Amino acid sequence: MDKQKQKPVQKQGLSTRCVHAGSSPDPSTGALVTPIFQSSTFVFRDTQHVVDVVSGKEKGNLYTRHGNPTVRAVEDKISELEGAGDSLAFSSGMAAISTVLLALVRSGENVVSMDSLYGGTFELLRDVLPRMGISVTLVDGTNVSAVEKAIRPETRVLYLESPTNPTMRVVDIKRLSEIASARGAVTVIDSTFATPVNQLPLTLGADVVAHSATKYLAGHSDLIAGTVSGSSEIIAGVRGFRKILGGVMDPHAAWLLLRGLKTLAVRVEKQNQSAMKLASFLREHPAVERVYYPGLADHPDHSIARAQMSGFGGMLSFEVKGGFAAASNFAGSLRVAVLAPSLGGVETLVTQPVTTSHYWLSPAERAKAGISDGLVRVSVGLEDVQDLIADFGSALAGIT
Repeated sequence: MDKQKQKPVQKQGLSTRCVHAGSSPDPSTGALVTPIFQSSTFVFRDTQHVVDVVSGKEKGNLYTRHGNPTVRAVEDKISELEGAGDSLAFSSGMAAISTVLLALVRSGENVVSMDSLYGGTFELLRDVLPRMGISVTLVDGTNVSAVEKAIRPETRVLYLESPTNPTMRVVDIKRLSEIASARGAVTVIDSTFATPVNQLPLTLGADVVAHSATKYLAGHSDLIAGTVSGSSEIIAGVRGFRKILGGVMDPHAAWLLLRGLKTLAVRVEKQNQSAMKLASFLREHPAVERVYYPGLADHPDHSIARAQMSGFGGMLSFEVKGGFAAASNFAGSLRVAVLAPSLGGVETLVTQPVTTSHYWLSPAERAKAGISDGLVRVSVGLEDVQDLIADFGSALAGIT
């Protein structure tokens, strides 16, 4: 598939685009905020009007499974933030990822992917795609040579995640995208942990960027959503599959996501700063075996992260000395941070990947992905960082 030239990111500042891109006062009422078009269907003037809209000759709305004005406002805003030709909004991050892969790969073809991924994506690749006749090759995404060797003539997609969930590895997006493109494969990357604030994969050569918009894009732990962005050509093909599979975003969720996106830049910048301070504190704590955060100089991918990211993100993980029991005692002793799955919200959330996101992986699969029983994942929120440091210090003191 030929790669269509990406639309350049607007010259306006990021915060300005977060607030204004993709929306304007409602022409019929003058409402400043985009309305919730909570309607399943739309009325036409006459039969010819129906034909013109369905054929694409005229812009319009047919049925919310095909598209919706509130949903379209989200898609336009995401396109501006990612520098994409077009975007699509979905009912969840997994709906976005699965629809993209089904749109790009057919039976008899191959997907090359990293072996360190979000658990739901790993299950999709391990259990679902092979049942459809799609082979999956898992490799270490940080090993450029291994990725290059894994791509073969029938490979249609190189699937990446950076930073990875939950070990925060960072892959060389530009180099890997160049390798995939030279072999005729499309590069798809889950950039949920980075957000458009910290990383723009399309400018680095990726073809499609996906987000679990449930997380940082929405930012308030109150909706489930997903997005994909890329060239107009690629997204047009994915749109047809979304229509058939039915995973479109609900208008009310789209309205909540629009509201969350307006504060994305200021939220993420704060979370970047706090995560760095918390990671630095944890690295020096005697109860902590190891800290995984790309902003730390001793992180194995720190140099790559510095080259392709403008911020290191609000996610970190660390291994507690004493394994699963110690990690569980720590998690249960927190008073400011909350033990809960998900990430990217205003609250600091802590999880143990072996009991949540990666529970359904075998012990061998978790070990291969670098997920120990004592690993704790942290999504840093908007609390005062000194309160978080005190909370983590107190919880860790109880297990030393």
